[in-house]
Amino acid sequence: MTIPYFEYSGKKIYYQVKNNDSQRAIIFIHGSGGNSHVWKDQLKLKVDYNIYTLDLPSHSKSDEFLEHSLELYVDVLRRFIEYFDLKDVILGGHSLGGAVIQSYYFNYPNDVTALILIGTGGRLRVLPDTLEIVKNNFPKFIEHMNDDLKNEYLKTAPNVCYDDLMICDGFDILDKTDSINIPCLILVGEKDIMTPVKYSEFFHKKIKNSELVIIDNAGHMVMIEKPKELNEAIETYINNNF
Repeated sequence: MTIPYFEYSGKKIYYQVKNNDSQRAIIFIHGSGGNSHVWKDQLKLKVDYNIYTLDLPSHSKSDEFLEHSLELYVDVLRRFIEYFDLKDVILGGHSLGGAVIQSYYFNYPNDVTALILIGTGGRLRVLPDTLEIVKNNFPKFIEHMNDDLKNEYLKTAPNVCYDDLMICDGFDILDKTDSINIPCLILVGEKDIMTPVKYSEFFHKKIKNSELVIIDNAGHMVMIEKPKELNEAIETYINNNF
């Protein structure tokens, strides 16, 4: 079976796709240290869109890069959209992925039809203790994950996860949030500690054309913890609005 890659600066970027024979596309971007596997249930969404998920540079099946930055991740997404000539694109992002898609929108607003902001914020400060653990004791960082998710996180070098979290820690575009003028679906787990509900409530308050859904009994990895509820919220929103 041919493994799906596209080329970026001479390196391979891995992606997954669910082809629904649509002219429209949804692209999901994972969070710090994650990969496209976290969206395995979202590839089953019942919507009239082709669905794509990426491994960002140096994550899991994508080739390694020497340096990692928000600008790199945004540019990879840009090249991916250009490579496949995707139109009518909805971008979905979790945590760090939310920073990527917000930044993409502010750089290329005409490329994006809507945003799906999942467990993320306009500012993503990371606790110093978390950065210390990821840098010096990565097994402790992932010890509370289920075995499937833990195995996925082990496919990416710990230093890449650390770089991702440093990108998050430096991310702050709160002053631009109220200038987002495309439809936004905002999703968050009720028990999310890393990107608490108040972050999503801020989005909802500042973004005029937005809908907020709080998923009961879910934490930060809401797409894995409550995939059925998350998918239902996305399907309802998309099928009612597009």
